[in-house]
Amino acid sequence: MARTPIIIDTDPGIDDAVAIAIALFSDQLDVKLITTVAGNVGLDATTENALRLMAYYGCDVPVARGAAEPLIRDYEDATDIHGKTGMEGFDFPDPKTSLLLKEHAIDAMRRTIMESDRKVTIVPIGPLTNVALLLKVYPEVKARIGRIVLMGGSTTRGNKGVMAEFNIHSDPEAAAIVFKAGVPITMAGLNVGWEALVLPEDSAKLPAMGKVGTMAYNLFKKYRGGSFKTGLKMYDPCAVACLLAPELFEFQDTYVGVELAGSLTEGCTVVDLKGYLGRQPNASVALSVDGKGFRSWFLDAISKCC
Repeated sequence: MARTPIIIDTDPGIDDAVAIAIALFSDQLDVKLITTVAGNVGLDATTENALRLMAYYGCDVPVARGAAEPLIRDYEDATDIHGKTGMEGFDFPDPKTSLLLKEHAIDAMRRTIMESDRKVTIVPIGPLTNVALLLKVYPEVKARIGRIVLMGGSTTRGNKGVMAEFNIHSDPEAAAIVFKAGVPITMAGLNVGWEALVLPEDSAKLPAMGKVGTMAYNLFKKYRGGSFKTGLKMYDPCAVACLLAPELFEFQDTYVGVELAGSLTEGCTVVDLKGYLGRQPNASVALSVDGKGFRSWFLDAISKCC
């Protein structure tokens, strides 16, 4: 079976690093391009991190720099969670700068999509600024996008605001553009990330699973040491799992709107599961995940990396 061509739009970030590895070494996916966006840390750091990951993984996927700030709002990082660089605490090699394209991310995305002989899937696991710009500046790509499979939003509560998830909250205007674009969307939100746990007995196996397992163990140990006892939540890998193991999830086609004006709820994804708004579905939303099945899938995927 031919591998699905994908573009990963990312702000690495520790979850991102693991999700990228799983995608790169999957025999079902063909990662054509990695684009970077300001999110967990600033654009310089996310771009350098992506290039360090390519060097560490021994992969030659081109990397393109994207947006350094949200469409309208001031940029707010998450260095309190991810540290100053986003991936401190592990000895990565020097970034593979030869892979950095001169093109802006949206130009590289357009070229990759339009030159592909198959529809391309976009996998955003950071703020949606680049994807929104792509869809607005180059609307002709819509017909050539298979779907957008994103980590973002929530069917319930948030982790940045009371009701807002970080990626959507970082650039809600961009998220609103993406959800209104008319492109097929699969949304893996916080609600499934909270259920996608790697338990202590699972994480203990990671150091024996090659260089990606070793990296994951050390990064999670530094940034989420407390979660080792209760279970590590795998947010970004859920987006990749939606592509590779959709049978693990329960999905519902529904309408998703993004709150832009609420004084207490900016960045909230309003997931209309009951059809109160009377609007046509614009996304397939992951409602739940088989936790045991996810753990088995995750460990198997890590064991196949590198």
